[in-house]
Amino acid sequence: WLYGKGINYLPIREECEVIQQLTFSTERKYMATLVRSAALGKNILYVKGAPEIVMTFCHEGGEFCSTISQTDFDGKLLQYQQQAMRTIGFAYKVIDDPKTIISENGKLVINGLQFIGITAIADPVRADVPAAIEECMHAGIQVKIVTGDTSGTAKEIARQIRLWDESCSDINHITGAEFAAMNDAELLERIPHLRVISRARPLDKARLVNLLQQRGEVVAVTGDGTNDAPALKAAQVGLSMGDGTSVAKEASDITILDNSFNSIGKAVMWGRSLYLNIQRFILFQMTINVAACIIVLFGAFLGVQSPLTVTQMLWVNLIMDTFAALALASLPPSQRVMNDPPRQRKANIITKEMARGIFGVGGLFVLLLFGFIQYFKNEDITSLTQFSITDYFANFFHFGSFENGLSAYELSLFFSIFVMLQFWNMFNAKAYRTGRSAFAEIGKSQGFIMIAAAIIIGQVVITTFGGTMFNVTPLLLTDWCLIIAATSLVLWIGELLRLIKR
Repeated sequence: WLYGKGINYLPIREECEVIQQLTFSTERKYMATLVRSAALGKNILYVKGAPEIVMTFCHEGGEFCSTISQTDFDGKLLQYQQQAMRTIGFAYKVIDDPKTIISENGKLVINGLQFIGITAIADPVRADVPAAIEECMHAGIQVKIVTGDTSGTAKEIARQIRLWDESCSDINHITGAEFAAMNDAELLERIPHLRVISRARPLDKARLVNLLQQRGEVVAVTGDGTNDAPALKAAQVGLSMGDGTSVAKEASDITILDNSFNSIGKAVMWGRSLYLNIQRFILFQMTINVAACIIVLFGAFLGVQSPLTVTQMLWVNLIMDTFAALALASLPPSQRVMNDPPRQRKANIITKEMARGIFGVGGLFVLLLFGFIQYFKNEDITSLTQFSITDYFANFFHFGSFENGLSAYELSLFFSIFVMLQFWNMFNAKAYRTGRSAFAEIGKSQGFIMIAAAIIIGQVVITTFGGTMFNVTPLLLTDWCLIIAATSLVLWIGELLRLIKR
């Protein structure tokens, strides 16, 4: 305002000798400075801070010391607050006695100040915040505003970001004074309903975190000031701002460089997507292990040579442990995970649905592969074109002698069938918990496509050129086509089940 009038503030400030000063604090919400005015040659007390608090020092003898009436003042203040504007009130008093003490025990003790006016500061909500708040609430995340602003300003800001609507009432709002006056037992019942805490103090924020944690909630706190450090430290996730104080950054776990609430939603999406990718890999890997272990154990219990050699198992572990881990871990984050409710902190990473898939699909693979062992053992196969489904089931329970064992070609067929069953099941793992087709957004998963191609090419190369090292022999092209087509039923059955579920 002074610059607009062509007046430089700094020379005026430097000419005034500071005699006493009561610095600003979030507890007091005002500051006071006693100066020696060079222009008037007198001591003048200047006070600025929250208008309704500054106003309390502007009364003397029951009168409001201002050219504006109390009613007009209250109306103007409410108008600014309803426009979500932050307000600062100003007042002054000429102090005739140079020995006057302006404060005691950290509080101003002078009354009868002349109220000057209010400055209203607009701090508009960022355009992306309402959508980000809505996204978080849709994801099951409770959002609470804890601010030093007045009730009117805080509620209006909450309304603008869609946190406060027509359904909200007094139970959804509390002031810092009311919050401090309530005991923990009362607050534990009230906290789930709270959306806005206005005129809050730093200790209120830390207490809120502790109470939410007592309720078993996982709490994330945002803050940029030194006073926010206790709450940032107490929360499971402290989020400081990029332009915040060093104390706040040190107390936090994550620093949001762009100061955007939208980044919190992105962080949650990435975290949930990463957790989902881990579950996908566990689902896929455990299914392989169930099938491989039981197949090898079958051979051991029956006293015959394992249908999978050590080198073949090493190859399976390489492509399925390493390549598949990369394929499933490289899946891009999905916005759809924000439709899921938050998981419990003590929830097992292997869910009941996963356990059913691991033992159900793994058991099905074991039965299918055991049937092939029985079939190859009792039939002399030189090509899958000779395969008979009737003979397959007829030989399933035919526990004859294993003296002849399986031929090198039959072992190669079994090895390739085993790998391709797992290959197609990798696509089912990709679709886990999405409720969508395994081919949905496949174009965005270049890493997955490349690794899937590498697995098929690697299997063909190993089987064709592995020789005695892998105990394999080259397969016919028709056999490769039949293996790939037949084992792909694993994927198509999964697609059908997902379609039915949708």
